[in-house]
Parts: sequence; structure tokens; C-alpha cells
Amino acid sequence: VQLQASGGGLVQAGSSLRLSCTASGMTFGTYTGGWFRQAPGKEREFVAAIHRSNHNTYYTDSVKGRFTMSRDNAKNTLYLQMNSLKPEDTAVYYCAASRTILSAIRSADAYPHWGQETQVTVSS
Repeated sequence: VQLQASGGGLVQAGSSLRLSCTASGMTFGTYTGGWFRQAPGKEREFVAAIHRSNHNTYYTDSVKGRFTMSRDNAKNTLYLQMNSLKPEDTAVYYCAASRTILSAIRSADAYPHWGQETQVTVSS
């Protein structure tokens, strides 16, 4: 199982970025996808997730209304559209996949499969 994340970069506050995460070696549609981030000196935190069955999306409060997570099972890809970026969104972003139950969807420990980091830097 491999996850390949891409799309990070350096942007100004108010800009947009779209992160992508392409999976291989798994039946992608049976996995819940998640995005997490880790800022310098902080713990890894949940950002967004999309459930494997109902495709409902879940977000941390700080990104609601600005970030949109989606998936394209035909392309084995997760997306995180990030609009109205703020300096506090600066972090290393990770995608992850799991067959976790819904109650654990925001927990990093519930995700056994992780992609490599992609850096998002938002300047003020």
C-alpha cells in the first residue's frame, strides 16, 4: 500500500492550493481517506476526512468553510481543496488511509497507511 501526496507550495494569505493523494496497492474505494497536518513545534492534527462508504466529509473547525475534501475512486485519488489560506495553515500535510470505524475518523492512530509529507507555507 502506497500513498503519494503532492500539491503543496508557498502561497500568500488568501490564496488557494489543491493537495492530491494517489493510492496504489489497495482497493481504494474500501478505505476512508484523511488529511492531517503538523506545524513546527506542534502535534499532528486532524484536518479532514472522507468516509469510505457514505462519502461524508468531516473537518476540523478551523478549516470548515475554507477546505473541501473529495475523492475520485476511479483515479484512486483524494483531494483537499484549500481556499482562503491563512498563515496558521502553514504545516506539513499528510494524507492517510484506513478502514477505521466512523467514531475514530479524526484519530491519527486509526490510520495505518500514510503518504509522505507535502509542505504548505502561507505567507502573510
